[in-house]
Amino acid sequence: MTVAARLSPQPWMTAPESLAVFDALASGGADARFVGGCVRDAWLGRPVKDIDIATHAPPERVIELLEAAGIRVIPTGIAHGTVTALCGGKPYEITTLRRDVENFGRHARVEFTDDWIEDAARRDLTMNALSCTPDGAMFDPFGGLADLAAGRVRFVGEARRRIEEDVLRLLRFFRFYAHYGRGEPDAEALAACRELAPRLPTLSGERVRGELFRLLTAPCAASVWRLMMGQGIMVHLLPEAMDTDRLERLIAVERDLGVTPDPTRRLAAVLDGDRPGALRAVEALRLSNHERDRLLALVEPPVAVAPSDDRKALRQALYRLGEAELFGDLLLIAAAIHDGPLDLTVLRRVMTVADDLPGLKLPIAGRDLLELGVPRGPAVGELLKRIEAWWIAADFQPSRDACLEMARGLLDQPPGRSA
Repeated sequence: MTVAARLSPQPWMTAPESLAVFDALASGGADARFVGGCVRDAWLGRPVKDIDIATHAPPERVIELLEAAGIRVIPTGIAHGTVTALCGGKPYEITTLRRDVENFGRHARVEFTDDWIEDAARRDLTMNALSCTPDGAMFDPFGGLADLAAGRVRFVGEARRRIEEDVLRLLRFFRFYAHYGRGEPDAEALAACRELAPRLPTLSGERVRGELFRLLTAPCAASVWRLMMGQGIMVHLLPEAMDTDRLERLIAVERDLGVTPDPTRRLAAVLDGDRPGALRAVEALRLSNHERDRLLALVEPPVAVAPSDDRKALRQALYRLGEAELFGDLLLIAAAIHDGPLDLTVLRRVMTVADDLPGLKLPIAGRDLLELGVPRGPAVGELLKRIEAWWIAADFQPSRDACLEMARGLLDQPPGRSA
């Protein structure tokens, strides 16, 4: 395989930890390269997250060489040729070159090889089949660099066959198109996706969640979601998630305010149903308990929140919600469905309301009322609720002493009178 281009040295490539890993492998004659996402994103000038390495050395030899260099090794997926090297606290996933012998979805039977092109042919997309040496020599067996330059998301080989091997690749196509694509999507890939979409329910909810949540963080998530609806994809996954107009408006609000995209918030926006619909999405995507509770609270808010400039009303809503993150999410979604133009200056002020009430708590508790002579039992809670309602109506301004004075006044009132 000839060198296709050269990648200028990157900090993660020249880091002492990276050099130590490559030096350890090279000491035993193991040819190694960076592969996959780190190469793709570095070429585009995007931040690199995970660092993956491939080598022709078998995993046992990789472990031997790394341990001889004093590098800790974890056999994370040794049956499939993958180990994780921990060097200087940084993880490096190292996988032996492989070729498919039998392919039946996620659990293909593989054999190790020393052929870089055979290994690259196992990748799903051309942009993910790139590799480079520590000195930046780029290898591109399937035209991934040209596809990156054109914003073209294309399968390695025949699209239908690649999706048949693992139907998750269907969702990966749309996820990568959302983050890397430009212009019209690849026609062959779209046709294969339409044809094989009925197989999507065979995937685990966790795998579907992973792909859809990554897709939802993309700037153009709404248009790609709409594309998937038009291609008959979403009907097999989340038929209750079709409100792409609201999702699009939420993304615009987030962009204008400089808010970090959040997939659970965006999922709540695209859901066009009520609590039952949200619960079906929770089950389909196998969401965690935390994600479930948050999604349900966003779909059916326990307290109404509107993007007004009435800070007193907003502070009351925030206090009753008891969670600044949920309050902010509800404001963003409310802004997305707000009728008429939004004043961004007002909206930015509204988003700072949570700063007004850091750790706000009623200044008195039940024990204070007991000390005032209130008998133990329901009377304590009832009186606390009355004082809290007065305190909230006074915009949380009354001090502890003022709350105690109000309690005394309520206790002194004749039966049947209210404050």
